[in-house]
Amino acid sequence: MMFRSNMSLAMEEARSAAARGEVPVGAVIVAPGGEVVAAAGNRTRELNDPTAHAEMLAIREACALLGVERLSDHDLYVTLEPCPMCAGAISGARIRRLYYAAADAKSGGVAHGARVFAHPQCHHVPDVYDGMSAAEAERLLSEFFAARRGLA
Repeated sequence: MMFRSNMSLAMEEARSAAARGEVPVGAVIVAPGGEVVAAAGNRTRELNDPTAHAEMLAIREACALLGVERLSDHDLYVTLEPCPMCAGAISGARIRRLYYAAADAKSGGVAHGARVFAHPQCHHVPDVYDGMSAAEAERLLSEFFAARRGLA
């Protein structure tokens, strides 16, 4: 199945982010034929940029590479439920489908918190599929934060 391999690529990006000391979140943008167009992991600390979330970086990379402002026939795979900022960018980019692994009850913006796609002001709502590789993503996040707190 396509989503497994694409989510695995997103998990690789998340592991790379963790190795750089970033919160382990990874994202991959996939074209209609299954080609990976862009992949990124969080880089907020490295770039000193609070907007350098994996989703934002992948969207920017895909749009720049393709020379477009909208990715209406592309899918996004991400290891954590997007925050409200990223959900807004996903809507603005007109992403066709959003697949995410772990839910984020604290900072999520899709199924939790702001629920960006449920607002009447949201002009585009992607098809959303959650829970793929959730246990793996949750474990990676838990281990990362436990190590940061000195509990690992």
